[in-house]
Amino acid sequence: MSRDSLVESAPFGAYAPSRLLRMTLNATRRCPASWLGKRAAFLVRGLAMRALRGRPVDVVSLGARMRLYPYRNNAEKRLLFTPQYFDPRERALLAERLKGDFVFLDVGASVGGYALAIAAIAGRRARILAVEPLPTLFERLAYNIRQSDFANVKAVSCALADVDGEVTLFVNTHNQGESSVRIVSAEARVEQVRVRAKTLLTLAREEGYAKIDAIKLDVEGAEDLVLDPFLNAAPRALWPRLIVMEFALLQVGAQLEERLRRLGYREILRTGENVAYELAEEGPG
Repeated sequence: MSRDSLVESAPFGAYAPSRLLRMTLNATRRCPASWLGKRAAFLVRGLAMRALRGRPVDVVSLGARMRLYPYRNNAEKRLLFTPQYFDPRERALLAERLKGDFVFLDVGASVGGYALAIAAIAGRRARILAVEPLPTLFERLAYNIRQSDFANVKAVSCALADVDGEVTLFVNTHNQGESSVRIVSAEARVEQVRVRAKTLLTLAREEGYAKIDAIKLDVEGAEDLVLDPFLNAAPRALWPRLIVMEFALLQVGAQLEERLRRLGYREILRTGENVAYELAEEGPG
């Protein structure tokens, strides 16, 4: 393996940002969400990336301590330099809806951006499950969870799919966060990795869930493989109250959204990348 695919075992803080990098992060993290603000942040980020020379960085991002490797993973790059651009409307919606002893599943968790951001504002009674299939990113996820006092966050190493067993994961070599059990881009250069797979219902039963308050799905075009079998077999009481998922530019994505509406979900948020559906208290009329 290459150096940037391994998790450095040194204690958190061993890769604290230099004075110059701290100044850079302060600048990029203050950039507004305007077109000009983003262009400035990305320009400064590009210069800083070259100066890092492949080293990890230990920082606080979205209220959690993380060791980030901002190379070949866009999620880690955003968490390091511009966490304010890390799905702010989606995170605000989850923070508004999730209270008390909620259950939240972060599926396709990468290094824990969503799971740890929610944990940072959650109480001790919350149950947060971070699911990541790619071994490299799972190691980083597990490390990041250990760095903060979030006893309510658990990591599971598996893919969610329509079968229990083993599946092929297609990994974009230029952006490891774009990993899927379904090839969604013919242009991307991919590696194939065999990983353990579970259905969402199997996972929910293993964790002993009586409810799922919210689920965030980032599975790169395979949302239907996760949700369709679950909605077919799970009791309505176990259906997620809130679903936040990528807006897949695939026919299966449109079909899944139509099915969610028929089952009583209503769209409450749509951004440039994601869509959120909330389940009505009663079934569809």
